[in-house]
Amino acid sequence: MTESQTLLWLDDERDPAEARWHAYFPISLPTVIWIKSYDEFVEWISSNGVPNAICFDHDLGHGPSGFDAAKWLTEFGLDNGERIPAWNTQSANPIDKENIIALLKSFERITENQ
Repeated sequence: MTESQTLLWLDDERDPAEARWHAYFPISLPTVIWIKSYDEFVEWISSNGVPNAICFDHDLGHGPSGFDAAKWLTEFGLDNGERIPAWNTQSANPIDKENIIALLKSFERITENQ
């Protein structure tokens, strides 16, 4: 029996159970954990470890953004010798979506050589 893979869906509004969002999943048939805030994101990873995949929204209502979560994840990875998991972003905010992508790709390049 194969173990289910876990996907964190970081988004304060979009319901990952809706089929239209499944195209953003970077892994197939995951167990999806819907996280709606930066604080929940940090708490979940701190308690459970890095999941198999993460989908980032940027605008999370009030408080830190999805970019802040991606930045925290890269710092967590550096501090703990972890690579980031498979990822994608479903953000409708084009500039901040590109910022998340650039940050995560930069981190991937840095950790490839370690």
